[in-house]
Amino acid sequence: MLFQTSIKRELSRSFGATVVILITIVITIMLIRTLGQASKGSVNPAEVSLVLAYTVMGNLSILLALSLFIACVGTLSRIYRDSEMVIWLSCGQGIGSFFKPMFSFAVPTLVLIAGLSLFVWPWSNQKIQELVDRFEKRGDLERVTPGQFQESANGQRVFFIDKASTVKGQGNNVFIATREGDKQTMTSAAHGHIENKTSGGKFLILNDGQQLVYGKNEATIKLSEFQEYGAQIGKTDLTLGTPLPRTQDSLVLLLNPNAQNTAELAWRVGLVFTSLNLIVISLALASVNPRGGRSAPLMLALFTFIAYFNLLNIGKNYSESGKGSPYSMLLFHFGVLLLATVWLICKHNNWNIFNIKAHLNGFSKKIN
Repeated sequence: MLFQTSIKRELSRSFGATVVILITIVITIMLIRTLGQASKGSVNPAEVSLVLAYTVMGNLSILLALSLFIACVGTLSRIYRDSEMVIWLSCGQGIGSFFKPMFSFAVPTLVLIAGLSLFVWPWSNQKIQELVDRFEKRGDLERVTPGQFQESANGQRVFFIDKASTVKGQGNNVFIATREGDKQTMTSAAHGHIENKTSGGKFLILNDGQQLVYGKNEATIKLSEFQEYGAQIGKTDLTLGTPLPRTQDSLVLLLNPNAQNTAELAWRVGLVFTSLNLIVISLALASVNPRGGRSAPLMLALFTFIAYFNLLNIGKNYSESGKGSPYSMLLFHFGVLLLATVWLICKHNNWNIFNIKAHLNGFSKKIN
């Protein structure tokens, strides 16, 4: 009882600290990336915090899996480093005895990871995709930013306003470049403002300007001046495109079994198996080299998680291409679990290649 209580208590402290640190690091990295997307015009600057919140919620299952693995490795490394492992081994507790308290501690986290990967992951990706699509398909007038060239939603117009007026919906030194088939139109005006017409839609009214029209196959150029010119801005199509597999609910993926959907569903379920396998791997890796430094086990754990997660993503991409079966990803998890279990059994019984060879020689002599 004391053995399991002490292990769980130390795991809870290490796990809590690791989660806080990793979430802080991830929020900082995601904030920098989201701000970069906002500066490029991919994300609405007013919705940066919302996109950041959805991104962190979507990746929370991966963070919990990594935190659980680091907590297990850190706890076992501390026990080895402080020679506490010798005490537990002398009391009859082998390295395999640590699996029961570690697994019982990890069960709530594994359930939470399963819920996050199966339900929160697609929901957060769907919300982010909706925000991005809505911002990309916003009205042409809403795209215009003073001092920047901005392309319209259909790619046929380029707008530029030198300076915005203090009155909302007005601007100075307006420039519009339009391409319709083989015809190019350049329109510039000293002033411009927005008007809502009763016929529907918004119009950009330009004052005191000129318009240049020419065609690629025409030898003449048409230049005209105007005191007032109105241009209707095309209505925005808010219809969203085909949803990606990562944005669809797990039940929808299950009811529509194709290569992409099955690979995505196997990846979500695989996060739970990944967390379970990492617990067994942490027990198999548990050892401390006094000359290696205190951070050596944590660095090894980090590299192990990166390698495992990259292999998981490679298997997902390979399955989505249709070249392999999505169920091979689940076989990969079972294969890793089998190898880690064999490794743990050998370590629990203090077996190595020399001991096994000696036992085999002794067994063969008895038979002879």
